[in-house]
Amino acid sequence: MTESGVFQDNQWFFVGLAAVFSALLSWLTIALMLRFGYVGPVDRPNHRSLHQVAVPRSGGLGIVAGTLVGFFAAPPPLVLWVALGGLVGISLLDDFRSLQARIRLLVQLTAAVLVTWTLIPSGWGVAGQVASVLFIVWMTNLYNFMDGANGLAGGMATLGFAAYALVALLAGQYDLAIWSGCIAAAAVGFLFFNFDPARIFMGDVGSVPLGFLAAAIGLQGWWSGAWPAWFPLLVFSVFIVDATVTLLRRGLRGEKVWVAHREHYYQRLIQSGWSHRRLALTAYLLMFATAGSACLLIAAPLVVQVFVLAVSGGAYILLMRSIDRRASGI
Repeated sequence: MTESGVFQDNQWFFVGLAAVFSALLSWLTIALMLRFGYVGPVDRPNHRSLHQVAVPRSGGLGIVAGTLVGFFAAPPPLVLWVALGGLVGISLLDDFRSLQARIRLLVQLTAAVLVTWTLIPSGWGVAGQVASVLFIVWMTNLYNFMDGANGLAGGMATLGFAAYALVALLAGQYDLAIWSGCIAAAAVGFLFFNFDPARIFMGDVGSVPLGFLAAAIGLQGWWSGAWPAWFPLLVFSVFIVDATVTLLRRGLRGEKVWVAHREHYYQRLIQSGWSHRRLALTAYLLMFATAGSACLLIAAPLVVQVFVLAVSGGAYILLMRSIDRRASGI
């Protein structure tokens, strides 16, 4: 990763521009949907929905626009442009007309392989490459799974990528910092219209690229020495833990894990009576705590890092058990 002075000299301009582009595109999408009678990508309520009225989606195009501001300010390797472009294209198409899961997975695998094959450090071997590919694909999908409540995915992007930007800036990794800062700012611009009551959803064109970038930038920061391997996992742990545990439980029960459902912990809280607003605000506190502690732990001794990570794991177990008891009426 090269050091660029762009972030130092023009950081607020590019970060602000990303937020403005995202907000403008989100507003424009809503206006066009209203003008033409909700034609195009619209999320209509069904038996799995947590909302009651039709809401335009593909608002994630604004987040993509903000991301591109960062990419233009500090151009990444060509492979990252290609991988992100492929995911944006297939996800937008999926928003307009649902595609088969295997088609989406093929594009996601291709994007992950391109990134790991090109950017992974030498000496990692086949095992390292396979693990990196699986991590990117899983993060890409779990972020999509977790995009089901007003303000939730946008808040995770804001706090998660802001943590990336802060630590990358302190480490002198200015390209990573401007990419992450612009993504976080773009998520803020989108949240103006997505926080409860949501006027627009990000759709797959927003959630899929965000999951991919959380993994790809997280790995790139590790490979370049900006942060340790555990850092991206703790920063995005609110989404990682919920999605991973939920899918593992479904798999152990013999259920089809690729079939849409309403069993994520955040979904069960809403079904138990929580409002979207209460869920989002509570999740923001948890996201801030995990992302903030991850930033503070960077300079801590190894024994302190291990202790805090263990405590975080125990806290998640207690939290999930509490939600399980609430859902079962105990």
